[in-house]
Amino acid sequence: MCAGIPLHYAVEPEPLDTAGAIRFAAEHAGINETFVVVNGDVLTDLDVSALIAFHKERGAQATMHLTPVDDPSAYGVAVIDDQGRVQRFVEKPALGTAPSNLINAGTYVVEPSVLQRIPTGRKVSIEREIFPLIVADGGLYAMATNDYWIDAGRPEPYLQANLDMIDAVRRSASAPAIEPGAKVDPSALVHHSLVSAGALVEAGADIKDSVILAGAIIRQGAVVHGSIVMGEVGNGASITDTMVGATGNVVPGVTLVHALVPDPALL
Repeated sequence: MCAGIPLHYAVEPEPLDTAGAIRFAAEHAGINETFVVVNGDVLTDLDVSALIAFHKERGAQATMHLTPVDDPSAYGVAVIDDQGRVQRFVEKPALGTAPSNLINAGTYVVEPSVLQRIPTGRKVSIEREIFPLIVADGGLYAMATNDYWIDAGRPEPYLQANLDMIDAVRRSASAPAIEPGAKVDPSALVHHSLVSAGALVEAGADIKDSVILAGAIIRQGAVVHGSIVMGEVGNGASITDTMVGATGNVVPGVTLVHALVPDPALL
């Protein structure tokens, strides 16, 4: 249950890729009507009801949300006509070869008939295998918007997404820089950072452009810049552009730049 809405979790026995996972989850939950798919690492202010209305108005088999980006080479790129019908779909084109700057933003409205096009028993990509089939049928549509959108699946955009919350960049969500329940010593310097409830920041700490998550401990005199911290940063330690996991412990006095703590190579 979340916000009064019952949740149903479908856990794949093995990774089935994007389309395989959608069919597995839909069948597991008994879905037999129009449904919405959202990539779990996407944060957006998209009006999903508007996307659903667009989908139904056009009688689409599937409809995707598109957003413009400066460099589309890391994403799926769509070319649409003036009705929003997708004419071409290219997944992660080589740099400089993209047919447009409108990318697949990871929110879809899908008809249950699409599920039958997804083979079972193997990995299936919706971007590389299923969408091209629907394009060939003329049934894939897309709606482009300029709503806030960020792919928060890597540390750098995850950090930015949190800072956007305190900068009031988003239309639908915001957060205070220091949340109620965070313990921050009055002598600590906290600049353009998010300190979550349950975090502890001791005397003389210097925090800038960082996210200090619940349970994190920033010890006396530690410097934390451009970093994400879930674990502990020791007395007088200095970290920059570093990610400290929940079990991470930065020893006192050390200086780290572009580091991961603990080091995944040692796990």
